Amino acid sequence: MSPNAFRQIVLRERPIADILPDTFESKTKAFDELHVGKSQALVQVTYLSLDPAMRGWIKDMRSYLPPVQIGAVMRSGGLGVVVSVGEGSKFQKGDLVSGMFGWTEYAVMDDKSIEKISPPPGSTSMDFLNTLGMTGMTAYFGLHNVGELKAGETLVVSGAAGAVGALVCQLGKRAGARVIGIAGTADKCAWLEGDLGVDKALDYKSPTFREDFAKVVGYLDVYFDNVGGEILELALSRLNQNARIVLCGGISSYNDPQPKGLRGYQTLIAQRAKMQGFIVFDYAKQYPVAVKEIAAGLADGSIKSKFHIVEGLQNAPSALPMLFSGANVGKLVVKVSDEPSMSPKL
Repeated sequence: MSPNAFRQIVLRERPIADILPDTFESKTKAFDELHVGKSQALVQVTYLSLDPAMRGWIKDMRSYLPPVQIGAVMRSGGLGVVVSVGEGSKFQKGDLVSGMFGWTEYAVMDDKSIEKISPPPGSTSMDFLNTLGMTGMTAYFGLHNVGELKAGETLVVSGAAGAVGALVCQLGKRAGARVIGIAGTADKCAWLEGDLGVDKALDYKSPTFREDFAKVVGYLDVYFDNVGGEILELALSRLNQNARIVLCGGISSYNDPQPKGLRGYQTLIAQRAKMQGFIVFDYAKQYPVAVKEIAAGLADGSIKSKFHIVEGLQNAPSALPMLFSGANVGKLVVKVSDEPSMSPKL
């Protein structure tokens, strides 16, 4: 039986610095406002992905996607189940799908904007929000196509206990590299070494971090940067000749209204190194290659996935800042609902 109403969370105002309790607001919508047209499907959202990039999406600035508008549903990728379809839709009721549903309990989606998912052996549907989804594609193409990692090289990963960083570490080990991960607590470092098999994990909050970095790393070949700031500066001081820096994110400065520029970039000249940003959508045609390799790692156990699950759509606004304080370990997601029962009357 369909509900009478459903919840959405919209952008109320643009934060200047940190995301605040009144950055977003909840709206209740009548279910009968949802009209499914030709080649469309009505999706009940089950899980939503929370990602650092979302902080950039609510800034009113030029980027690879237009900013979320004031009053609009907050943009977010997720998983859901098709509960009804319009004329000519290629989907069927009960299909498990992924798409950019946003912070909502139900969404009417064009067929072309959602994808049916079928978890390969060794994986679950949740992995399409992590290792087999945008997180996995970001890690894979950032490391291999931008970082061009080779066996025997030294790979350093910041934000290593986050979703992208953790997978980069594991892909680095699969590629035969020496992998050093950087995280913010002793527990995270122990998880990286004990569960994920990195060669060494360094706590950037340790008073001896800079000395430890120089001693353990020596000089690096690939630095996969998720944080920017002072750790990027430190990495710039420890480059091998022809080193590659992969600019994936700058989480240390996302909430800073006046982020500082780089100081040590001239090392790039002396070491003939390169520093390159990338957007994962540019590799969309190659996603099947990455999915195949990562799925093989999930199946044989060499790639592990970890989730930090927050219950309830209403808690998405308070969960998002966890990404910037380091409060999560693994992929941060919001559980919106259980998968619906597909009765004939639904």
